[in-house]
Amino acid sequence: MRQDNLSLAPGSKRKRKRVGRGDGSGHGTYSGRGCKGEKSRSGYKMSRSFEGGQLPLIKRLPQKRGFVNIFRTEYSVVNLNKLNVFEPGSEVTPERLVATGLVKSLRYPIKILAEGNINHPLLVRANKFSAAAKAKIEAAGGKVEEIGYATKAS
Repeated sequence: MRQDNLSLAPGSKRKRKRVGRGDGSGHGTYSGRGCKGEKSRSGYKMSRSFEGGQLPLIKRLPQKRGFVNIFRTEYSVVNLNKLNVFEPGSEVTPERLVATGLVKSLRYPIKILAEGNINHPLLVRANKFSAAAKAKIEAAGGKVEEIGYATKAS
């Protein structure tokens, strides 16, 4: 078999429909566009959301309510029961939380929440504490220290 012997499969290649070339061609007069109307005009393009005059889906659905506060501060959250991995009397800082894997990165400020209990006293330094978490740490004989944080630049 040689390349110059190859031929296309019969019927795989069609001739282009030449419209508007006289009535004898079979595609004259209206050029396959029918009579009058929007679809017969040049430059016609139907929007993808058009549903034939039926009330569009986007208008049939109930409206979305509320809003998203773009200035909201997102926190990396750590629960109290996770702090039991630190030895008694030690200092817990954001850097140590990252090193132990309790927080993925220092990209977001860290907030300590009161889920679970803490068994021994610790000095905990974080950006934010819930009131209940503060009370539980101090009840266990530990200390709480809030450190400042830079807000995200918009």
